[in-house]
Amino acid sequence: MKHARVACFGSIHEAVADDGKLCLADGRIVDFDQVVWLPPLEVGTIFALGLNYLDHASEISVNLPEEPLLFLKGPNTLIGHGGFTRRPAGARMMHYECELAVVIGKKARAVKREDAYDYIAGYTIANDYAIRDYLENYYRPNLAVKNRDTLTPIGPWFVDKEAVKDPMNLKLYTYVNGERKQEGSTKDMLFDIPFLIEYLSSFMTLNENDVILTGTPKGTVNVVEGDEVVVEIEGIGKLKNTIVADSIFAR
Repeated sequence: MKHARVACFGSIHEAVADDGKLCLADGRIVDFDQVVWLPPLEVGTIFALGLNYLDHASEISVNLPEEPLLFLKGPNTLIGHGGFTRRPAGARMMHYECELAVVIGKKARAVKREDAYDYIAGYTIANDYAIRDYLENYYRPNLAVKNRDTLTPIGPWFVDKEAVKDPMNLKLYTYVNGERKQEGSTKDMLFDIPFLIEYLSSFMTLNENDVILTGTPKGTVNVVEGDEVVVEIEGIGKLKNTIVADSIFAR
């Protein structure tokens, strides 16, 4: 089942997909264009992964990591489907990153990889933009690269894990103004989902609604003000947003 969180009629609603429309928790049926899309769940800790696809690491000419390159993101970064992502004035290189987002379903500590899927609630899509101008180096992404406001659209759907037969064999695509720019598959991850859950839970507790962003394949290109970016993952959906200038936010 596909779940969403939306704003309409003056309040926030849980909703599910219903034959091309949304069925709100109170039973009302609404069209997609009648709502403001929110992140599909109230997210806990956000773990982001760098260089988790062989082709992307080769694309930016760095050595493959020997262990996951993980960093944290704040909730200020998240926006919903159809939202605006701000491009800092003077930035020379800002690019999208289509990523499968894994949602933890229950408290996880010292999980073995063979049991990892038991701790997953489901999946969604994230577009984890990066401002490369502010990168200290490829091994330690700093706050200014990945933690700016509005930098991570997520959604529109949260999809139950039972609806995703093989999360390690899903196609990923990114379109900029309707032109396909990125294509890959989750099968090409360096560190797969069970490994990541085992790795993280070996030294910290994961909690319900924590989210792991699993990295992006090659094909990342610069985007500018006015660009419409759509990221798509097979079986999960399409997530759209628009790049806007700092001036839209009055600074």
